[in-house]
Amino acid sequence: MSRFDSRVPTHLWVMAEVRRCNDAGQPAYVLRKGERMGGLVLLKLTLLDGTAKVLAQQRDLDGTLGWMPAKGEAPIPEAEADAYIERTTARDPDLWVIEVEARDGANPFGTPEG
Repeated sequence: MSRFDSRVPTHLWVMAEVRRCNDAGQPAYVLRKGERMGGLVLLKLTLLDGTAKVLAQQRDLDGTLGWMPAKGEAPIPEAEADAYIERTTARDPDLWVIEVEARDGANPFGTPEG
């Protein structure tokens, strides 16, 4: 079963991923709780240099969950990332927001295949 299996409620999956990151020494925080059973996730990757990347969890045409850059591939100023997250969650109150300290900008929540 993939970590992105849609049968797992969002709150359980998020807490497991946050715990896995923290156990591996990579600080991760739930900034905002969304819909417990099926809310999608915004992932803020803080690069610890004043910049960040924002990834949005999306479903493809087959319903498979994956990640896409919400503000492009390149890092953006952290204030710009925070403003984007605030606007997005104002439109969709079901979204979860997770912040992870990731100097390399890599997504520790993985890909649908792994």
